[in-house]
Amino acid sequence: MTDPGHGPMAPDGRLILLLIGAVGAGKGTQAELLSDELTIPHLASGDLFRQALRDGTPLGELARSYMDRGDLVPDDVTIGMFMERLSRPDAARGAILDGFPRTAPQARSLDDTLAEQGERLARAIYIEVPTDELVTRVSGRSVCPTCGTVYHDVTEPPRLSGVCDRDGTTLIRRDDDRPEVVRARLEKQVPPMLEVVDHYRNAGNLSAVDGRQPIGDVLRAIRETLA
Repeated sequence: MTDPGHGPMAPDGRLILLLIGAVGAGKGTQAELLSDELTIPHLASGDLFRQALRDGTPLGELARSYMDRGDLVPDDVTIGMFMERLSRPDAARGAILDGFPRTAPQARSLDDTLAEQGERLARAIYIEVPTDELVTRVSGRSVCPTCGTVYHDVTEPPRLSGVCDRDGTTLIRRDDDRPEVVRARLEKQVPPMLEVVDHYRNAGNLSAVDGRQPIGDVLRAIRETLA
């Protein structure tokens, strides 16, 4: 089932999308742009966890019990958070999932849970960027320790090298933005992510877009996958 303005729809008319991409691919940026354009919420897994912990919801407290022991939060708890958020009025027309599933087993569990509710993922969109470019994108970042403004050596450099435009503070580079650290993160993140990509490709609802393009061109390419 499709909707002329919003692409492939689930049987109940909801557009549930998943954005897949490695760190630095621009997934969060595209999710926010799509959220504004389609007027459906952007559900980032990290934000859901933080909100549930702050609010002390039953699922949040259950997640906290695992985290306090140093254990991984089980997939069913994470999926429960997404399903609870999808039940709210602002998600009646759909939502954009970001940050979960991260593995093929998680993707299968999410699919099964949605199916139990008579729903399905309408489209998984993979923002594809080569590893070397991802390393360049992420390792080029610097941040102002005073105001938190983020700069990039190539895409958003400060007017004066190494100095914040807003308050003149010397910029710093986070340890986890060093090239060798970024590459090590990607070596762990990318293989399971590609298994998720393959899962949805095999399911017939994956679209891949070239994430090397300018932000506006990536957004247009995503729109075309939903037409």
